[in-house]
Amino acid sequence: MHCRPTFPFSVFLALIFAASAAATSLASDAPLVRTIAADLRQVSGPTNRMPEFCVGAGRANEGLRADWQRQLRRVRAECGFRYIRFHGLFCDDMGVYFEEKGQPVYSWAYIDELFDFLQSIGMKPFVELGFMPSGLASGSQTIFWWRGNVTPPRDYAKWEAFVAAFVQHCTERYGRDEVRSWYFEVWNEPNLDGFWMGNPQKKPYPEWSVGARAEYLKLYATTARAVKSVDTAYRVGGPATAGEGWVDETLAFCAEQKVPIDFVSTHSYATMSGFLDEYGNAGTIFAPDRNAITSGVRNVRAKIARSAFPKAELHYTEWSASYTPADPIHDSYHSAAFILDKMRNIDRAADSMSYWTFTDIFEEPGPRSTAFHGGFGMLNYQDLPKPSFYAYKFLHQLGDTQLVCADPASLVCRDARGGVQALFWDFTITNSEAKMNNQEFYKADQPAKPLGAADLKLTGLAPGAYRLLATKVGYRANDVQSAWRDLGSPGQLSRTQVETLRHAAAGTPELDERVEVGSDGAFKRPFATRENDVWFVELRPL
Repeated sequence: MHCRPTFPFSVFLALIFAASAAATSLASDAPLVRTIAADLRQVSGPTNRMPEFCVGAGRANEGLRADWQRQLRRVRAECGFRYIRFHGLFCDDMGVYFEEKGQPVYSWAYIDELFDFLQSIGMKPFVELGFMPSGLASGSQTIFWWRGNVTPPRDYAKWEAFVAAFVQHCTERYGRDEVRSWYFEVWNEPNLDGFWMGNPQKKPYPEWSVGARAEYLKLYATTARAVKSVDTAYRVGGPATAGEGWVDETLAFCAEQKVPIDFVSTHSYATMSGFLDEYGNAGTIFAPDRNAITSGVRNVRAKIARSAFPKAELHYTEWSASYTPADPIHDSYHSAAFILDKMRNIDRAADSMSYWTFTDIFEEPGPRSTAFHGGFGMLNYQDLPKPSFYAYKFLHQLGDTQLVCADPASLVCRDARGGVQALFWDFTITNSEAKMNNQEFYKADQPAKPLGAADLKLTGLAPGAYRLLATKVGYRANDVQSAWRDLGSPGQLSRTQVETLRHAAAGTPELDERVEVGSDGAFKRPFATRENDVWFVELRPL
């Protein structure tokens, strides 16, 4: 008789547990499938065009350069920006103010040249009123390589007359209806002592802030009165603060003193600390909070709603991943998904989010000596597009009707011709555990981990032939920073190197083919995704 060997029951349970664990491990290692589904008959509403409302630039005088104008023409055409904001409109290099025998002499020639160019490409100025012409200044303190004077006017009556004369000149040159569509913002980041020496006693923090804020509110009231003296319908606002500061105080002051305020403006950057570092020497760390910037915008919107000015617009006249123009995150492929995440989740909580900036032609620390130095721009000196450029280009290419889509990291739209556009991405904060200095982490090669497939499922399409185009931005996909590293990170680029990089970041679709949609009106296609990949998929009727 053959006897079957017996096992203790505990051993049997252990074997079952091991098999179950192995199966679980295999399941967890299997790539996850993400579904992005939309029906062209299920409409969410009009596509939100807030992201293209405004974009930033360094200073007004840079706008007189041919390369700056060439690049702005491009981002206007491909990203759709309608307004532009910059510092230094009243700095001495714009030649706006002189005095002869104690009498003011105004000159608007350089401003006219710049504003005329904006008009010629269909853009409008979001006018930052500052900094102080030296002929009007109460002190000699300046900021940046180009020496913007940051002191209050020595004579507020002369400042008020100067601002009123400028606004009157714009009215005469461009027409009252046109100027009514502009915005006039008072100063820039007066809650930072680098930008505003509004405290003659030079007291330390926090006492400095109290005196500086009082002096700024005096400047705001005087300036708002000057703008409104030309036309009460002209829009004026502030406080244009760093880190969303002084919002409650400004709104309360305007209510108490009956000072007009048509919009609130402020700034935000996705860093863990700091506000001003034009050289990047202090080091920045990308905020590990996924709600960075987004939560702040919603908080400021709530402050406005509780104030005496609940209908005031909210404009973030500066925002980005980092506040220094020496941060390689600006050049990195990570920036595209970061931008899209913020634009998708902020939605209509802000009236504009002005990305800082469209170009690396930006001279706060002086002209830079290398082709890729972590500059703010979407385009570098050689007009080479960074991933941030494509984030805004894709948003602009969305059709005017947004479709219902449950996926939280996507936008699916249709256009009037029956075409459909699907923009989807992954936003992963890859530096959240290491918390390394940005200047180290994003300078190094950071390969993206695979995430699995994203299944795009579209229904409600008209049967027939379509052209399918799918463009990807991510690690080594329209990733000019990685292509530059492959060349050895040269400081200066030869013409051949520029063409190599231009080809690597040309935005060429990975898929360009003809597809047929059957009588069921359905289309389905998987797209392999990695961390921080961005896909822009189009179906164009043929």
